Amino acid sequence: MKIKYLYQQLASHVSVIVIAFLILSLLFSHYVEQFVYTNKTDELATYGQTILRDIDRNPRNSTNILQSYGHVLDGRDIQYSLFDERSAIIYSTGLKTPLIELNEDEWHDIKSGHTVIVKQDFKRFNEAVTFVLLPYIQNQQFVGGILLTSPIKGSREVISQVNRFLLVTTFIALAIALLLSWILSTFHVKRIKRLQLATSAIAQGDYSVRIPSSHVDEIGELAGDFNEMVEKLDASMEEIENLEHRRRQFMADVSHELRTPLTTIRGIIEGLKNNMISESEKEKGLQLASNETMRLIRLVNENLDYEKIRSNQVTLIKQDIQLIELLEVIQDQLEGMADERKDTIIVTADPTVRVVADYDRLTQILINITKNSIQFTDNGTIHLRGFETENSTIIEIEDTGIGIDPEDVEKIWGRFYKAIVSRTTNPYGEFGLGLSIVKQLVMMHDGTIDVTSEKEKGSKFTISLPK
Repeated sequence: MKIKYLYQQLASHVSVIVIAFLILSLLFSHYVEQFVYTNKTDELATYGQTILRDIDRNPRNSTNILQSYGHVLDGRDIQYSLFDERSAIIYSTGLKTPLIELNEDEWHDIKSGHTVIVKQDFKRFNEAVTFVLLPYIQNQQFVGGILLTSPIKGSREVISQVNRFLLVTTFIALAIALLLSWILSTFHVKRIKRLQLATSAIAQGDYSVRIPSSHVDEIGELAGDFNEMVEKLDASMEEIENLEHRRRQFMADVSHELRTPLTTIRGIIEGLKNNMISESEKEKGLQLASNETMRLIRLVNENLDYEKIRSNQVTLIKQDIQLIELLEVIQDQLEGMADERKDTIIVTADPTVRVVADYDRLTQILINITKNSIQFTDNGTIHLRGFETENSTIIEIEDTGIGIDPEDVEKIWGRFYKAIVSRTTNPYGEFGLGLSIVKQLVMMHDGTIDVTSEKEKGSKFTISLPK
């Protein structure tokens, strides 16, 4: 059975309030009852002690004293009786019987000199009364006592009036509590409903929804966390859409790039199979097929390398490396490629500059960036520089090539980016994975890489690695 949260809140609030009021009312009523009866018995005991003291001081005038107190106490609806050691009544303002009716315990207590207090008695008198028995001691001998009674109807009226007041107060408080509970419950239910509606909207794919948040309570904080979650989901969906777009574009570009070498290889194989290639052209054809095969292998290797890095399957073995020596190795390896485009590679670094890194992966980083610089530079210069700062080793690769459009600078690190903006067939990084791999490898070294570029004036890559 479904019960709305509003009703659950109301039921819980009202139940707590009702139970609390009932407990408090019962406790208060009991306290008032005890207070009223205690006051009454204290009053009776005080009058009894005063009467006995006055009689003891002036025994010859005891009758006048008893009559005087009788007139005073009659106005307060209090009756008293003086009795001897055999419970025979000597003087009484209310009782018509010759003897005081006491049970054994009461008689024993009063003979022992103790005061007997009974807050409510319904049997021995003509009406329900509160009574007090005080012993009368002369020369350390029990000679009798005094009984003071007062009807409990006055006390009960006070208690009943208090109970009626409590009942009315309880109903008023319950009504106010019910109203406040309804207001508060409605307020919280609306906030939860907003969260529910916002969640439903997100489930439908609407990531623009936001709800008011605050730090007043947990629901407000939940709203803030919810908004933060939606922002991250929105960013993730945008990234997923971008990746999906790039993936589709990549598949189209890869298909285009694969078609050409596969068609070339197939044509050469068919030509050799059917003896359609002359002996003088066979060597050239085989070399062409070999080159196209290497292109396909590089595509597969770049993808495998990128996925290994992303899934943390690459372990770095860091060592202390003399930077100028490494830069000269890069220069020697790529000098032939640079000569083809009439470029010059210049190395500038102090022999004392050292870097702590994985030799093979740092070599991969520098070769990849330098190859890109050579690729987009004709009749220019590529500078490889190395120097130290207080906390880092800096490596710069700067070229005088065609540069990068300002709006594309941050995009070059994206996977497949190069395949999107260009289908240039070249032997190095043509599938747009090279710089993505470079970025990941630099981050694995706890370093940073930045690029600055100006169209038609060249680009500069700056790698910073911690010492």
